[in-house]
Amino acid sequence: MRTPPARRNPPRLDAAQRSVVEHGTGPLLVLAGPGTGKTTTLVESVAARIARGGNPERVLVLTFSRRAAVELRDRMALRMGAARAPQATTFHSFCYALIRAHQDSDLFVEPLRLLSGPEQDVTVRELLAGQVDLERHGLAHVRWPDELRACLTTRGFADEVRAVLARSRELGLGPGALDAFARRIGRPDWRAASAFLAEYLDVLDLQGVLDYAELVHRAVLLAGRPEIAGRLAARYDAVYVDEYQDTDPAQVRLLHALAGGRTLVAFGDPDQSIYAFRGADVGGILEFPTPSRARTAAPPRSRCCARPGAPAPPCWRPPGG
Repeated sequence: MRTPPARRNPPRLDAAQRSVVEHGTGPLLVLAGPGTGKTTTLVESVAARIARGGNPERVLVLTFSRRAAVELRDRMALRMGAARAPQATTFHSFCYALIRAHQDSDLFVEPLRLLSGPEQDVTVRELLAGQVDLERHGLAHVRWPDELRACLTTRGFADEVRAVLARSRELGLGPGALDAFARRIGRPDWRAASAFLAEYLDVLDLQGVLDYAELVHRAVLLAGRPEIAGRLAARYDAVYVDEYQDTDPAQVRLLHALAGGRTLVAFGDPDQSIYAFRGADVGGILEFPTPSRARTAAPPRSRCCARPGAPAPPCWRPPGG
């Protein structure tokens, strides 16, 4: 039988790290470079909150990869004991659990399934290839510009269309909003993409599946419903986010829905964003926490953390912070 590891003694923290650990309520942005102890500070901040009487079940820790979530769970369990360590999960796992918990049983008999990246590629390419036959029979609802019709069956065009679909959902745009925007700026290709988005979403619903962008988008819509927002508010007192620089606009909106009026502690480094190709937006850091400032319990603050003896990384402080 495996013996559980003994709890780790608290690490030595510098003054900047201690100021993060001692943070009470309201939003806090922590900026630090690689190797400066961001994860250690996050774990110690959570441990301090629990030690002050916080309920582990009312603390949510979010990150981006499953590997990072497992590492956070292990480190918090080692620091606090498995029984007192709060939930640590990825954004997508949290969104999927939220949608499953409120899935309309009349519309979806089976649980919604998440599309893998390759499966989404195949779906988009098959729908685009089908446009050729539909146009031939006069049944096409999507009117692609003449100069693009020859590209419909190419992989490169499918990749471009998939990127437009994903960015639209990350920005909270539906087919109607995307079409209106395309009309306003005179982009017939984006108007066609808006019609294709409507068709694509219908196909996903018929198949009972979601892609990653649609998953977060629907979770944001759910979290915005008054009755569900009330349940989330009653469930979490504090939300911690690791690698905040990798959030896209939809994930930022989800965080504001989750942490509005409560404690949101975000750790990040704007120079380390690695998911820009997938919609990550450094504006999430530069505007923190502007969209929810009116609902926060304390003025926004920003801190840097660095190891003792190491040069402090540059730190951005919000206006009035």
